[in-house]
Amino acid sequence: MSASGAAVVEAVAARRERVNASLSEYLPIGEPERLYRASRHLLDAGGKRLRPAVTLLVAEALTDTEPLGADYQSFPTLGGSGPDEIDLMAAAVSIETIQSFTLIHDDIMDEDDLRRGVPSVHSAFDTETAILAGDTLYAKAFEFMLATGAPPERTVRALSELARTCTRICEGQSLDVAFEHRDDVTTDEYITMVEQKTAVLYAAAARIPAILLGADDETTEALRQYGLDIGRAFQIRDDVLDLTVPSEQLGKQRGSDLVEGKRTAVTLHASEHGVDLDDLVVAETPAAVTEEEVDAAVAELDAAGSIEYARTLSRDLVDRGKSHLEVLPDNEARRLLAGVAEYLIERGY
Repeated sequence: MSASGAAVVEAVAARRERVNASLSEYLPIGEPERLYRASRHLLDAGGKRLRPAVTLLVAEALTDTEPLGADYQSFPTLGGSGPDEIDLMAAAVSIETIQSFTLIHDDIMDEDDLRRGVPSVHSAFDTETAILAGDTLYAKAFEFMLATGAPPERTVRALSELARTCTRICEGQSLDVAFEHRDDVTTDEYITMVEQKTAVLYAAAARIPAILLGADDETTEALRQYGLDIGRAFQIRDDVLDLTVPSEQLGKQRGSDLVEGKRTAVTLHASEHGVDLDDLVVAETPAAVTEEEVDAAVAELDAAGSIEYARTLSRDLVDRGKSHLEVLPDNEARRLLAGVAEYLIERGY
């Protein structure tokens, strides 16, 4: 790993530590205890916390604040009308709570037993409790966004952004499910689905702090575009990792997308270049797939140029995403945001 890559990993880790330390404060284990333990299950299991890290870094870049130099719960705004400080951590936790809500429901729909190396919520508890836990996190995210202390008009804009984001995530998930039953999905349709299901939360993570801090419309829109582009790249990189990284590193069964019939940037390219996707892996469940079968499928996809295609596509998206950061002051936090974009396509899992 390069020195710049190591600096990004360290920066994300430092912010992850602060987000993790705040979770108990914002989302304590209350009554009924089983519901709140289920709600915290995946949050407590870990995670990279990339989205809240983006939120915190955007705020530091916008205000030209020294990285990690300010209290995120009393973070300086850009001035003008409104308070001098807001609770930026509440916004960051709100973003991560939405992420956890989507994972709980995804695992129920996909019948996945593992997430982040631990039993999924519906496996550790039960499906009914998992659904309620996801719904609880969804509602709590809006409570947290209301608690930043930003001026009412900014709070309303941030809440509206969060609501639209959640709607689009559901739309994207619906498209993803529908694609499993279609043989004519195009790459453009897939990119649209990825934008809705995955990228919009990165866009919200980048745009909402700008809204709360009082940035102008040009800046907030550029940051949204940054989030959309790196979010698309993140998912396409995931498409590759699902095929190339061992199960123990992924925290789920390798090759699960193939078995579940999910359309990805890799498989769509392969299909367009003559690969019969139905014959790649034949198994009833991801757990029934052998490493040898996945290796053979990956070799065929690689021979078709499909894995390289996905890598190139994610690289192009990251380069475009980084160009949107020019609206920010030239400082260390901006450079770290560019580094986060690079990390999303260079990470090993």
